This record gives sequence, C-alpha cells and structure tokens, in this order.
Amino acid sequence: MPGEFEPQQAVWLGLDSFNNTVTKDLVKALLPYVNIKFVSQSDSVLQKGKSYLSKNGIDTGKIQFYVMPDNQFYMRDHGATFIKNADGEIKAVDFSWSSYGYADRLMEKYNNDTIKVDSILTAYRYFKSKRGKVDSLMGIAEKVAIVPSWIKIEGGAIESNGRGTLLLNEPLTLSRNKGVSKDSIEKEFKRVLGIKNIIWLRDGLAEDPDGFATITGKYVGLGAGGHIDEYARFADTNTILLAWIDEADKDKNPVNKINYDRMHVNYEILQKARNENGAQFKIVKVPLPDLIGVKIRMSEPGNSSGFNVPVSIFKPSDGWKIGDSAIYVAASSYLNYYVTNGIVLLPTYVNEGSSPQKEEKVKEIFNEVFPGRKLVFIDAMPMNWEGGGIHCATQPEPK
Repeated sequence: MPGEFEPQQAVWLGLDSFNNTVTKDLVKALLPYVNIKFVSQSDSVLQKGKSYLSKNGIDTGKIQFYVMPDNQFYMRDHGATFIKNADGEIKAVDFSWSSYGYADRLMEKYNNDTIKVDSILTAYRYFKSKRGKVDSLMGIAEKVAIVPSWIKIEGGAIESNGRGTLLLNEPLTLSRNKGVSKDSIEKEFKRVLGIKNIIWLRDGLAEDPDGFATITGKYVGLGAGGHIDEYARFADTNTILLAWIDEADKDKNPVNKINYDRMHVNYEILQKARNENGAQFKIVKVPLPDLIGVKIRMSEPGNSSGFNVPVSIFKPSDGWKIGDSAIYVAASSYLNYYVTNGIVLLPTYVNEGSSPQKEEKVKEIFNEVFPGRKLVFIDAMPMNWEGGGIHCATQPEPK
C-alpha cells in the first residue's frame, strides 16, 4: 500500500446530493494536479451532479464518471484500497464492509436482543445496499486484479508509510472484527497490503465517537469510532503527524481533556515504535482546532428538524430525556487533509471561531513537512458536522 504522499494517477470522489459546495471546492483545487474520477449511485444523480459542476465553471469533459449502485459520498471508507508492486502493477483490495459496525452497536444498545436488532436491520435499507461492492467495481473499472479480504475495516482507519508500516487504531479495528485475534488481523493485513510492521495506536479523537453517541457529560457527536485519519498521519516514510492539545488548552472543556489524555498515550506509543527497518520516527505535533459545537435539544422519535435530535438515537444508559439540551460537537481536525501531486488540501476553522494563530501554526508545519506543495484551505464544515472530512471524501489511485 503506497503512502498517500507518493505520486498519484487519480483521485476518486463520490458524487451525490450531499456536500455540493465542498465537492465544487475540492474539484476546482484538485483538477490542475491530478485526474479526477467521480462515482455516482445512479444515472440520474450523476446527471444532476455533472450539471451542478458545469454551472460552477468546472469543465466536466476533463473528469471521468462512473455509476456504481449505492455509492456514497465518503469514498475513502468503502472504496478500493489500491496497492502496487515494484514494477508498478496495480491491484485493488476489497475489504469487507460492516457499515461502520452498526449492527454491533445495535446489539450493544439493545442488550443482545437479536430479534429486535434483526427487525431494525431488515427495515433499514442501509444494510440492503450494494455499497460493499464498490471497491471491487473500482477494480473492474480499472481492469486490475482484485484482492478480497475478510477484514472489516474502512479506508479512513488505515494509514501506510508506503514502505511496509501501517498505523491502526487498536480498539476500533478489534471492534470491527469481534472475536478475531490481533495475530490473525496482522497476518491478513500483511497478506493483502504488503505490510511488514504494524503500530497499534489507542483511542482516537473524542469528536469521532462510534456512531451518534454521547462523548462526555452534555457533549455529543457523530463519528466512525476513531478513524486514524483524524489523529495520526504519515507526512513521509518516517514522519508522523499527531493531533495535539497543548497544556494551556486541556482544561478549556471536557472534550479537550479527553483528547489531551488520549494523544499523550498515542505519543508514548509512537516514541517507542520503530519503522520497518528498526529506525525511530520523527513525530510532529499538530494543534487541534478550538472546539466547535452547537446547542441541540433532545426530541421525541421522528423529530430531527433544525437543532432537534431524537433521544432514541442514543443508548438508554446515556440517560437523555426529551427536552434535555446538549452540545453537538463537530468532528474537526487538521489531520483530515488530502495530499496529492503538488498540493495539500486542508480544512479551515477560523470562520468557526477557532484561533487564527493555531491555523497559522498548522500552515507552518505543513509547509515544512510538505515542501514544494501548494497549501489550499477549504471550508469542509458540512462534512465535519456529518463526522467526516476532506480525507474521507477522497480515495487515491497510485501512479
């Protein structure tokens, strides 16, 4: 599995009715640097998407378009993970799809009541979709061999340095593959990704909980359960960027304190870790933006309008009652960036009230670790409110 910082042939994006403004900004920034391949779930959605892009001054003749049933916006997670050998031969890895472990969360929520859970899954179209086939369809579209794997994982949960070292979130990876040993998981990742060395990190950002969940106290959020692309990324083969909360910020709110503690644990792991050749890593701490949140109200089931959130979304043990107020936190992180040929796309948070000084520090860091690449900051807040980000929307195809 190549590092994302290596040369790319193309970037795959999802084309649907969500995040149109962000999609437009992504395409305008990327088009001069890399080929773009859009995947849509149907012909009708594809035509609407092409029309939207054209109306915003984008030459769709320079873009390739595909239709793959039930494709969704966040291509990173269900799209193919491309691998290549020393001769440049490309293959597409087809990981198993678990819909972000939703079935397991239902089992936990309803105390292993299989009848209740089965009835929900049967009624919920999400689990009848063909989204799990998109990765193999991408391989077919590219006329490359497909490498199937039994591992249940999303693309945002794996990070490679391109030389045989992989970063994983241990709690998330094991929760997606319940009952499977770490040893079996390591052997399978090594088989399908050419990995020699796995570094098991601990919990991810508090803003990235497992599904729609209570983070702590009055704070709630929507996430994937700790994707690695929110908090630990390879800038090159031996430099790791780690999300960070400074001492001065840790007590500003309970979410900061959780992240402060978690990232210190991960920092200790990375300090002791070695690469595939036994060498130490260079670890660069990247500030997290100031907490971005909005007040919401717990409502009756079926009422999710405006700032109302149905109380039924949460576990009964969380103790929420109709009428309670909470703070809904956006999944914001500068590490949910995308790097490709000659450019790095980063989220900006100053318009949301985050410190301009922090963002300037982030700019300095990225100029240092990605020398010679243009930095473009994009307002990706519509994605952050959905628990995603720029990196989640992109899937690279190596050159």
